[in-house]
Order: sequence, then C-alpha cells, then structure tokens
Amino acid sequence: MRALYFEKFGETPRVATLPDPTPAPDGVVIEVKATGLCRSDWHGWMGHDSDISLPHVPGHEFAGVITAVGADIRRFKVGDRVTVPFVSGCGHCHECRSGNQQVCEEQFQPGFTHWGSFAEYVGIHHADQNLVHLPDSMSYATAASLGCRFATSFRAVVDQGRLKGGEWLAVHGCGGVGLSAIMIGKALGARVVAIDIAEDKLALARDLGAEIAINSRDVDDVIQAVRDATGGGAHVSVDALGHPQTCCNSISNLRRRGRHVQVGLMLADHATPQIPMARVIAHELEIYGSHGMQSWRYDAMLAMIEAGSLHPEKLIGRHISLTDAVTALPAMDSFRESGISIIDRFE
Repeated sequence: MRALYFEKFGETPRVATLPDPTPAPDGVVIEVKATGLCRSDWHGWMGHDSDISLPHVPGHEFAGVITAVGADIRRFKVGDRVTVPFVSGCGHCHECRSGNQQVCEEQFQPGFTHWGSFAEYVGIHHADQNLVHLPDSMSYATAASLGCRFATSFRAVVDQGRLKGGEWLAVHGCGGVGLSAIMIGKALGARVVAIDIAEDKLALARDLGAEIAINSRDVDDVIQAVRDATGGGAHVSVDALGHPQTCCNSISNLRRRGRHVQVGLMLADHATPQIPMARVIAHELEIYGSHGMQSWRYDAMLAMIEAGSLHPEKLIGRHISLTDAVTALPAMDSFRESGISIIDRFE
C-alpha cells in the first residue's frame, strides 16, 4: 500500500510502498476513502506522544470500506461503510464496561498506538466494539471530518459542557475543533461567542452561527470582552486551541458556576498551565477535559446530521493528496488553514 510515514520525529515524512495490513482475529482492514489532517497528527510527528513507536504512519480521522475481517468479527462484514472514533476501547476494562471507552485503560488509537490512516489501508483492532456504520447518504469526506474534531466537540459541548438552549457558549480558537463547537452550540439553541486572532476564521465562525466574534488582537482584555458581550460571562467555555493563555482566558471568562471544557491538547512546554484557582473556588466553576467520543454516542450526532441540524461538510476546507500531506503535516503548527483538510487521493 502507499502510505505516508516517518522514521524520526520532526523529520520530513515521505510517501512509500509499505506492506498491506492483515486483520487480527478481533479486527478488520479498512480501505481508506478519506482521512483528515489534524494538529494532533502534528503533535505525534513532533514526538509529543509517548504512545508512538518509530517508524510510524500517522492519521486518525478517516472513513472507508471494510475489505477483510477477522475470525471473531460478528457485527461487521466486507463491504460495510464505516468510521471509527480516534480513541477506541479494549472492551473489557472497567471504563469500557461502564460505557466510557473514550478513557479506556488500554485504549487503541489508530495513528498513535498503531499505524494510522495516511495510507490506502488501515487495520483496526477491537472492531466490534468500536466501528460505526455510516449512513448511505453521507460522503466519505464528511465522515472523515467527524473523526477527531467534530465528534470530540460534540461530546465536549453536549455531554461534558451540558450546554442548553439560551445559554452563552464561548469558543477560544476557530480551527476545526472550535468551528465544530460553534456549529453544535448554535444547533442546540445557544448563543455563541467566537474568539480568534484571524479574521478569515472569525468570518467563517459567524457563517456557522457565532453571534459575536472577537479578535483577541483588537481588544485589551479578552476576558472582559467576553463578559461584556455575554452580560456577565459565558455559561460554557471551550478552549479549542490548547495554549496556556486560551486555557486561562476560557476559565476566567465564565460566569459564576460556569463550565470550562479543555479540548485543545496541551503537551510539551504547555503541559502544566497556570489555572486561576481562586476564581474556580470562589465562583464554583467546573473544569472538564474532553477526550474523543464513544462509538455508541455517534447515533445522536449522526441523527442530528441526517435531520439537517448539523452540517459538518461545511467545515471541510480543501481536498489534498497523500503527496500534498508531506508538506501539509509539518505546517500544521502555523494555524493557517481555515477548515479541515481532507486527504482523499492516495497519489
């Protein structure tokens, strides 16, 4: 198979012909039809993820068709159109048994713990517990765009943030995660404030439902600007970027008893940000992490998409080839892209 891989962290990746995967007894092989390019892949390429062993094939947001199944597979067959959460559960640990596969104690992550989807084929373990059937009406590119960013945002806003209609949602960072959160918040009937430093991303945020857009470079105090815009602070605030400043701003711009959700990864030098703990205590703020979404929760998200309440396809920025990804992956730290880049040509 053709695949993008790297042998050293931070070294320019390359496209090469690698052995095709074969299914484990509890696994399947999927022909990748589309896969998203995500900043999490950049973190992995940089060496920020201890789960990665070299050489490595990245990629964790994808959709495709099953081409082979293991002997123990019961729920899926060759020819099924599927996707998979980027955090997949083992199926037997305490967290999996309680329905929390997104924090599985022995989690399987294509593109991190195992070779991923920047390839023509990818092997998936624990398939019966983790694969998701795709609606016939959904394109592979749209399904791939759900992968990490949209599904993670859905859980962050709906399950962790418990956002309700009429509440204020603040979203710090208008990349793929942030724009997904904005769209989901709007669909739930919330009022949304978008915060970023790029006018093109803020314009897209407005198109997707943000009532107020704040360019943090144009205001003296982002926290106060959000409080003023919302009449006292957001009920729910999401750090979709993953930076000490946006994390602190997101917590500090909450109203009393507000809920902060950390989605943006904070690794390497950003792993231990300062938290305004005095405010957290005095205002009884709630702080949550959000790490993927369980396969069984996809039904609720897919139902909203099929009903026309959510339009994840609007978040797709450009379609690129596997060869294009050689330069696109190292450039993910620049935050230049508006929308999600989808690899759907393996040339």
